Amino acid sequence: MPEPPSGLRALLPDLAPWRASRDFRRLWYSGLISNFGSFLTFVALPVQLKDLTGSAAAVGAIGAVELIPLLVFGLYGGALADAWDKRKLIVWTEVGQGVLSAVLLLNALLPEPAVWPLYVVAALSSGLVSVQRPALDSLWPRIVAHDHLPAAASLNSFRWTVGGVAGPALAGVVVAYAGLGWAYGADLLTFLVSVALVVRIAAAPASHEAARPSLRAIAEGARYAWSRKELLGTYAVDLAAMFLAMPLAVLPFLADELDAEWSLGLMYASVPLGALLVSLVSGWTGRIHRHGQMVVLAAALWGLAIAAAGVMSNVWLVLLFLTVAGGCDMVSGIFRGIMWNQTIPDELRGRLAGIELLSYSVGPTVGQVRSGGFAAWWGVRASVWSGGVLCAGAVGLLALCLPKLMTYDARTDEHAARVREQRAAARV
Repeated sequence: MPEPPSGLRALLPDLAPWRASRDFRRLWYSGLISNFGSFLTFVALPVQLKDLTGSAAAVGAIGAVELIPLLVFGLYGGALADAWDKRKLIVWTEVGQGVLSAVLLLNALLPEPAVWPLYVVAALSSGLVSVQRPALDSLWPRIVAHDHLPAAASLNSFRWTVGGVAGPALAGVVVAYAGLGWAYGADLLTFLVSVALVVRIAAAPASHEAARPSLRAIAEGARYAWSRKELLGTYAVDLAAMFLAMPLAVLPFLADELDAEWSLGLMYASVPLGALLVSLVSGWTGRIHRHGQMVVLAAALWGLAIAAAGVMSNVWLVLLFLTVAGGCDMVSGIFRGIMWNQTIPDELRGRLAGIELLSYSVGPTVGQVRSGGFAAWWGVRASVWSGGVLCAGAVGLLALCLPKLMTYDARTDEHAARVREQRAAARV
C-alpha cells in the first residue's frame, strides 16, 4: 500500500480521480467550461436589465422569477435523476441552456431589445439548472471510485471557484468594452463545447431499484433524508449559514460606508477567492473522517468571519475576513459533499441531490432578503455583523440538537459501509 503524501504534497489537491477516470475528466472539463460561460451571463443579464429599465427593483425581480422554478424542479429533478439516464438529462439540459443563451443573444442584437425575454430566460434557466444539478451530483459517485470521492469533491470545488473568480472578472470587461452580444455569444459557445464533452461519457441508466418520478418517489426521498439526522444536520447547517450570514446584497452599500467604492469588485471576488485558496490546498481533506464536525466548525467560522468583516472599519481588513469566510464556506461544502456521496445509496441519490440543491440554493436567495431588510432597519454594518453572530449561534444550537452529526465517522458509519459494499459488488 503506498505511503500517504507528506509535506507540501499532502496539501495539494489529490489528482487520483483525474488519473483514474476518463469520464471524470470529461465531466470536469465540461463543468468548468459551461460554468465559466454561465458567469458571463450572470453578470450580463442584470446589466442589460438595468440599462433597459433603470430600476433596481426590476433587477432584483430576477431572483423572484428564479425562485419558484428552483423550488418546483429541484425536487422533481431529483426524482428524474433517479429514474432516467443521468447522462441524457445532463446533455439535454445543457442543450436547453444553449438555446436560452441564443435567445439572449438574438434579443441583444435587436435594435430595441425587449425586457420580457430576460425574465423568461431567467425562469427557464433556473428550471433547467434545477433538473440538471441532481443528475450531475448523483453521477459523480458512479464515475469515481468510493475512496476517491473526497478528492473528487475537492477538485469539483476547485472547478467551481475558478469560474466564480475568473468568470465575473472577465464578464465585466467583455460587457464594458465588447458589448452584451459578445458575452451571450461566448456563453452559447461554452454550452456547445460542454455538450460535445458530455455526450462522450458512458451512459448512466437508472438503478433497477429506482422509483418512477412521482410525488410518492419525492416523498420517499424526503423520508429517507429525515431518517438520517446527520444528513439533516448538513442541510440545516448550510441553510442557517446562508440565510443568516450571506452579505452579498449589501456589499455595494458597505463599500460606500467605508468610502471605498473602488473596492466593490474586490468584495464580490473575496468570497470565491477564499474558496479557491482552500481548493488549492485541499489534499488534507481526504485524511479527515469526522466530516460532520468539520461541517459545523467551518460553518461557525464562516459566521464569525462575516461578523468580523461587519465590524471592521478598514477596507483591507474587510476584504481579508470576507476571504477567510469564503475559505470556511468551501471547507463546509467539501465535507458536506463527501458525506452525501459516501453514504446515500445510488437508487436515492438523485432525490437527495434535489434536496441538497434546495439547501444550498434557497438559503442564499432568501438570505439576500434578510440582509437587505436588516440593513434598511438597523444599518448596513449591523446587518453584516449581526448576521454573522446569529449564524455562529444557530450552528452551535444545531450541533447540540443533532448529536449524530457531531459523532459521524466515515470509518464506522453503517450507511457509508453499506454504500461501500454496494459499489464493491457492482464492480464484481
